[in-house]
Amino acid sequence: MAGYLQPGDFIVACDAGYRNAARLGVKPDLIVGDFDSAPQPQTDRETIVLPHVKDDTDTQFAARWLVEHGCTEAVLLGALGGARVEHMFANISTGLYLSLHGVKTILADARSEMHYLLPGQPLRLARRDWMYLSVFALGAPLSGVTLQGVYYPLRDATLTELDYPLGTSNEFTAPEACLQCTAGHGLVVLTRADG
Repeated sequence: MAGYLQPGDFIVACDAGYRNAARLGVKPDLIVGDFDSAPQPQTDRETIVLPHVKDDTDTQFAARWLVEHGCTEAVLLGALGGARVEHMFANISTGLYLSLHGVKTILADARSEMHYLLPGQPLRLARRDWMYLSVFALGAPLSGVTLQGVYYPLRDATLTELDYPLGTSNEFTAPEACLQCTAGHGLVVLTRADG
């Protein structure tokens, strides 16, 4: 996970995320949360304390803050898996929010990465040590889907919503996969062979 961190990155920790940042050896620049999953830290870092009763999750609030402050790229670590699957779905939604607001967004854990496929924004993804590449429609059919550099290429295809997972477990056949769509929103999941 530390491989995603680069010198000069602006680090935002959401709620108990400040503990995960400490495990990675980094200090957050901003801490946001209602601190229902960890006590509010005693720190000299800027902290935004949110009310317990609110519409936004802590991560969604942080995403809005990042958009308002001109963020152009975001990597969400610790946003996948965990004990509460609803938080993962909420974080996928937050990632889409960021992407729709012009922020190049990745959700990542030790075994996988998630990217967003949007109309007019082709994705070029390097094979590296990824084995599988899956594409899912989010909320509406994903149309005009073209996949190149994969075992099961597509050209001008339509992926329906989550009722038929046609785009699951494709494989790289080239050093780079090229993906594009003409309508809808897609979630692209990269998984390592041991994932």
